[in-house]
Amino acid sequence: MDLAELIDRTEITDALHRYTVAVDTGEWDRLDTVFTPDARIDYSESGGIAAAYPEVKAWLAEALPAFSTKRMHTLGQVVIAFGSPREEAKVTAYFHNPMVISDGHGGTRLVEVGGLYHHSFVRTADGWRSRRLHEQAVWTRGF
Repeated sequence: MDLAELIDRTEITDALHRYTVAVDTGEWDRLDTVFTPDARIDYSESGGIAAAYPEVKAWLAEALPAFSTKRMHTLGQVVIAFGSPREEAKVTAYFHNPMVISDGHGGTRLVEVGGLYHHSFVRTADGWRSRRLHEQAVWTRGF
């Protein structure tokens, strides 16, 4: 592995971290530094939508506040497989996503999703960006 590949891996990992921070904090415009404008995102396995990035970004801003501001992703193993030449990458990252929602009786309850994020990253003039995300829900709890 050469220095250029290490830099590419670090930049892709940074984009994954920007994604989780944006979703957890509700800083939706931060997602513009993660996705290409024409990206496709599929959250259907966890009850969300599958659509073009601009529509999904608006949906996230509308839907996720139901989970209050108590959202906190963690990422685990990250596997990056580069194409040749190294302008594209298939990326899989394990995730755990606990969230707090109203229990409907004045209290709260914890709901969780665990799974895999499957991204297709491309090198752009602005750095590595995801042009496709499929969220694979492996398990849920509390819904």
